[in-house]
Formats: sequence, C-alpha cells, structure tokens
Amino acid sequence: MSTTTLLPNQTDISMDNYCVFGLATCFLKDDGEFHQVRVIEPIPSAALEAIFKGIPTSYELACAKSIGEILTGETLTKTAEFPDDAQFCDNFTERTFAAVRTYQTRPDAKSLIPLGTVKEDLNFSLEKKRVLNAVNVVKTEDNVKQHSHTHQVL
Repeated sequence: MSTTTLLPNQTDISMDNYCVFGLATCFLKDDGEFHQVRVIEPIPSAALEAIFKGIPTSYELACAKSIGEILTGETLTKTAEFPDDAQFCDNFTERTFAAVRTYQTRPDAKSLIPLGTVKEDLNFSLEKKRVLNAVNVVKTEDNVKQHSHTHQVL
C-alpha cells in the first residue's frame, strides 16, 4: 500500500492516516430564533476520550476513517454514515489535519473506535446548544468590581 501525501506542505499527513469524524447537531441563531443544522467535523483524540467517559455531547455518531475516504484532493466526499442534510464544518481540511496529528501523538486513542467502524451509543444531548454564529458582546456592566485592597500590600 502506498502512502500519498495530500499537500506538499503537509508531509507528515497521508491519505491513509486515521481520523474520527463526528455528526454534530448545532444551531444557527437568526433574528432570535435557533435553526438546527447537522455538521460533519473531525474529532481530536482528547475530545474523543472525553466523549467516551460519558460527558454529554452534541455528536450523534462518530466514525473512524482514513482521511482519504473523506478528502480527495480538494474535494470533500460525504460517506454513507452521514445523512444528506449534513454539511461539512468551516475549515474542514485544516481541522482534519490538526485532528490527525492528535491521533499521531496519542495512538492509543485509535483503539476507542477501530478504523472503519461507527459508534452511535454516545451520550447525545442538546441541553447545552452549540451555537455556531454566536457573538459575544461585552458591556460595561459585565466588568467585575474589585475590592479596594486587591492591589495593595497590607
């Protein structure tokens, strides 16, 4: 089996590298209303380990694939595990490369989901909504008042 390098400046990543891809349920806020979207995104090894410890997650499923199954040159391919209405996350390729590197440094995380398998019994929860286009507006009232002796040597 030959290993084909994806990009000239990504010499440490090849088409047969392992990565876990998840189907997340997220929300977009538009005029005060939330609209549900399903997003395909790479899951780094640390996040995968946390998910396997049972924390609530926005991921409906996670599947382990070689990145060549999803990335073909600059084309993204949606595999059968993901529904038609799912879309790829922003900066998918860059985030995939970053996630691949986490599995290269923590190869024991690959044993959680063997290559080619899908894990669907995650602790899926929408209690805390993942809002993709949230804007954090900081106001003067948000400032924390400090005690007058905070910066004094007593």
